[in-house]
Amino acid sequence: MSIRSASPALAAALLFGASTPLAKTLVEGVTPLLLAGLLYLGSGLGLGILLTLRRIGRLESPEAGRSWRIPRTDLPWLAGAIVAGGVLGPALLMLGLTQTSGASASLLLNIEGVFTAIIAWCVFKENADRQIVLGMIAIVLGGILLSWEPGGAALSSGALLIAGACLCWAVDNNLTRRVATHDAMLIAGLKGLAAGAVTTSLALLGGAEFPPFAMVGASLVVGFLGYGLSLTLFVLALRTLGTARTGAYFSVAPLFGVALSFILLPENPGPLFWPAAALMALGVWLHLRERHAHEHTHEPMEHSHRHVHDEHHQHAHSFAWDGVEPHAHPHRHEALTHTHLHYPDIHHRHRHGPGHGIRARKA
Repeated sequence: MSIRSASPALAAALLFGASTPLAKTLVEGVTPLLLAGLLYLGSGLGLGILLTLRRIGRLESPEAGRSWRIPRTDLPWLAGAIVAGGVLGPALLMLGLTQTSGASASLLLNIEGVFTAIIAWCVFKENADRQIVLGMIAIVLGGILLSWEPGGAALSSGALLIAGACLCWAVDNNLTRRVATHDAMLIAGLKGLAAGAVTTSLALLGGAEFPPFAMVGASLVVGFLGYGLSLTLFVLALRTLGTARTGAYFSVAPLFGVALSFILLPENPGPLFWPAAALMALGVWLHLRERHAHEHTHEPMEHSHRHVHDEHHQHAHSFAWDGVEPHAHPHRHEALTHTHLHYPDIHHRHRHGPGHGIRARKA
């Protein structure tokens, strides 16, 4: 996988990873549920401004020219993603942050990639090569070490809450993949506004009071960067990498969060922190070096997205084309069988036979 293909997922990881210790600095002055709502409102409002600027031609974007219409058949997928990832996930995370350190919380977020991959493999039937599975095992072991309370025989409640948030986001990631071909900024903006409005309303109905204006502003900014822009980049990555691989690259987010946490917060790592970090780093490294190539067949399909005329896009145009690439328009793919390095992007969502993982690595 080239660094260019992975860059949206890595940039999303950087922004989201940094948001966790920043949210930790805010959670002391805001109820957890209200903070979750403000973070998502910041995401939705910020992306709404960018969408408006793009609409009136004041902002250049690779997504410019995409339709703002989301087909009715895709709305249930988007609604499910909003509930799981925009309402339940942030609320559980904010509650978990009140009971665990920022550094530990940041590393625990690696588990999201594991849950994402398991759902992608078992429910949506993405392929799983041996190297990816080994990487996920390393991340799980690191998460268990990090969650275990020294001297006790139980997992900490804060760690379990954060693990629950990761599971919600894993469901969100897999549902979002179903709508990833639509405008990424629009998808992220709708999720932010809907989730932010619902969560903030629930917090206020529960008796929460708005914090000082400066803290509200800081929460909105953190939400815009760590949730809004991060999610937009994540949706872009889903198109090219598939759900499990995007989740794997996104697993570097906690490493960015840990680095920032030690800078911002007066915390010292516990005795299990470094072995947990080493296991998680090993898992991320295995993900980053994975390669996948084998003979595969593309079934005929029709869709619309930004593309260049590569080997997958050899088609005529029914309109006057000025030769500019990339461009977006409805187009049809004819059946095609070939072999090349690929990942489960929007053109490579095919099943694999028994023993495929070994053959793919030799290809």
